[in-house]
Amino acid sequence: MNTAADAEVTMPDGSAGAALAEFEQAYRSNVAVVTAYFARRCVDPQTVADLTSETIVRAAGAFGTFDPRRGTARAWLFGIARHVYAQHCEATSNGRDAQARLAGLGDLPVDEIDELAAKIDAERVGRRLVEGCVRLPVLEREAIELVDLDGLTPKEAAAVLGVPRGVLRMRLSRARARLRKEHHRDE
Repeated sequence: MNTAADAEVTMPDGSAGAALAEFEQAYRSNVAVVTAYFARRCVDPQTVADLTSETIVRAAGAFGTFDPRRGTARAWLFGIARHVYAQHCEATSNGRDAQARLAGLGDLPVDEIDELAAKIDAERVGRRLVEGCVRLPVLEREAIELVDLDGLTPKEAAAVLGVPRGVLRMRLSRARARLRKEHHRDE
């Protein structure tokens, strides 16, 4: 996977060193949860690695636009991850995924494949929850995923989804109630 040191990050005022240190801290603090986000959605270690790398590369390139007054680095990274995953789904459904893979993406070393396969297996329970949420409205499903699976605060999740915190809390409460109701019905 790419590291923060591989990326050229320059803030609008030209302070590349401080920006690189900030980005590296954001990267190190969040790469595991971003990887887990993709591991719940994909069963192929190479795809998980590619999507995580793409998210980090995009974040590195856009870090100069990150404004901590608007939210946390974690929420900002999850916003990027959501876009990367949406584009992946679109490309896959259009058959472009195979072309992109053949265009020069390198294969992972065996030890990284094993590590990612273990992470994918560890996210099996989360994947079942994501699959169980498929009947929920999109905003409710994403609220559950971001807060209950990815560990974002409701405030961070609201920032990622671009909705007011009150709306997010209401949708999260509804989603949890619906899931409890379905769980009790299945028993």
